[in-house]
Amino acid sequence: MCGIVGYIGNRKTVPIILDGLRRLEYRGYDSAGIAVLGADGNLDIRRASGKLHNLDEAVKMNPIEGSYGIGHTRWATHGRPTEENAHPHTGPKKSVVLVHNGIVENYLDLKRELVAEGNIFVTETDTEIVAHLVEKYMNGNLEHAVQKAVARVSGVFALAVISKKDPGKIVVARSGPPVVVGIGEGEYFVASDVPAILSHTRDMMFLNDGDMAVLTADGVKLMDFAGNPTSCKITRILWDPIMAEKGGYKHFMLKEIYEQPRAVRDTLLGRVSQDTGKVFLDEMNITPAEFAAFNSIKIVACGTSWHAALAGKFMIEKLARIPVEVDYGSEFRYRDPILGPEILTVLISQSGETADTLAAQREAKAKGSKTLAICNVVGSMIPREADGTIITHAGPEIGVASTKAFTSQLTALFVLALYLAQQRNAIGEAESRAIAQELMLLPGKLEHLLSKDMGYDEMSKTLSKAHDFLYLGRGIHFPMALEGALKLKEISYIHAEGYPAGEMKHGPNALIDENLPSVVLAAYDPADESSRIRYEKTLSNIQEVKAREGVVVSVVNEGDVDAAGMSKYVMEIPITHELLLPILEVVPLQLLAYHIAVRLGKDVDQPRNLAKSVTVE
Repeated sequence: MCGIVGYIGNRKTVPIILDGLRRLEYRGYDSAGIAVLGADGNLDIRRASGKLHNLDEAVKMNPIEGSYGIGHTRWATHGRPTEENAHPHTGPKKSVVLVHNGIVENYLDLKRELVAEGNIFVTETDTEIVAHLVEKYMNGNLEHAVQKAVARVSGVFALAVISKKDPGKIVVARSGPPVVVGIGEGEYFVASDVPAILSHTRDMMFLNDGDMAVLTADGVKLMDFAGNPTSCKITRILWDPIMAEKGGYKHFMLKEIYEQPRAVRDTLLGRVSQDTGKVFLDEMNITPAEFAAFNSIKIVACGTSWHAALAGKFMIEKLARIPVEVDYGSEFRYRDPILGPEILTVLISQSGETADTLAAQREAKAKGSKTLAICNVVGSMIPREADGTIITHAGPEIGVASTKAFTSQLTALFVLALYLAQQRNAIGEAESRAIAQELMLLPGKLEHLLSKDMGYDEMSKTLSKAHDFLYLGRGIHFPMALEGALKLKEISYIHAEGYPAGEMKHGPNALIDENLPSVVLAAYDPADESSRIRYEKTLSNIQEVKAREGVVVSVVNEGDVDAAGMSKYVMEIPITHELLLPILEVVPLQLLAYHIAVRLGKDVDQPRNLAKSVTVE
């Protein structure tokens, strides 16, 4: 959730960039910096850790001026949140300066190569490697050097680069994180998000993945990473800038479903080491010793967040071996819960302002319990009052039915579970590394899942005629059954119920007939014996549905033949660790609900009687 701002034109550059960075503060950051090309032809850089006012002070103490430049707010990924690690970064010759959002996945290999060539690194960041590469390939043409550099980089990135060897231009490249180019009158802007530059221009170009832009005082030139010319339409932002953020999608909900790989990736950035498997939780006024000493955990949430909490219970108890209770925020304080310093209370809220959850937090604090917030909105009330915070970095979620915020909450809960397991010595180093490596593969698996056409539109033609749905899951998959049913109810207004699959004989079997679709969560982890046993029992549940002429809609592993063979409709997901499967399997459930609602002509983004944030009881 880093922020990039750049400007080239005839006005004073520094105030424009600092103002733009200020407008991106909602994205979260821990340090900031700015670089301009001064009148003397040198690159002047100012950086500071902490909040933007520290950067303001640094600029006031040592002023800089220029007709163009770049700025950045950083959320630490590689390297601590220090002034030294803050962007912008330079190469060894100090002729190139750049800012970067994202992560360089092959940074270790590139760093070894550059060190062998005699390069000396002065920061702990992966971004400095890109600066070294651009400088290495610099032969007088900055865009050519950037093209050669990004060809070497694996991962996701948004770059803004300037160089005194090729003055008068800002080169921008995008592969993953968003980049917006603003078109003014004789001046041009670049930013991570519309609000940063909307006060200066309403004409925007939203770069596509694989695109580059070269900004000069004379205009903007677009090309791909190979140097071939490309084009990008200019979008006029009218009174409501949020409308431009749909990015070509029909609904915000659909856009946000497809943003989940990025949201999960951003939630993980800087928190999990692939090399060691170690988890880092920095925003904590709770010591590692306290984490190790807690004897139980309460998780409090509402709505979709409560389903994430239920899944989090399975994650924490399995990995950290500590008992967990899950409560609705609206019920928590009214039952006079037993709390104290030995109990950690975790609050989950997308907005950070949910009234019931906030009231529960205050009840917990009043009874001496430490509180930890999992939240998507920096600076909101629940994180401000918490002893520790895990910001999910899903980005603004406009659709009322939560999608990317939910998968980010699941990701944050898994990170917390792994952290607790490590602090309590409930898990070994080898297992930590293996789990961390599988965790870091999730964004790619989500991208693969979202790239598949599983026939949702065709499914919706028949399924949209149903008046009721049953969603079935076992173990950690039961909360996803609840979530799938909720999504369908929220946006299509079709009655749906989530149920533990093992409880079918205790009531739900009476409902099953040829008119009732049963959505069965049948994915499993082949490497986990208990997961395989759960799968076999789920196959029996599918047989029960079929025996009553029910319509089976199943979520299965890619390549599955058993569950798939017994189902009328099949949605496949990649194989992963048992505790990570919910993050993948909920995506087909979101898309199924979306397509059914669209088929029925419902208002997907703003369903009736619902609000995005419930800030009153």
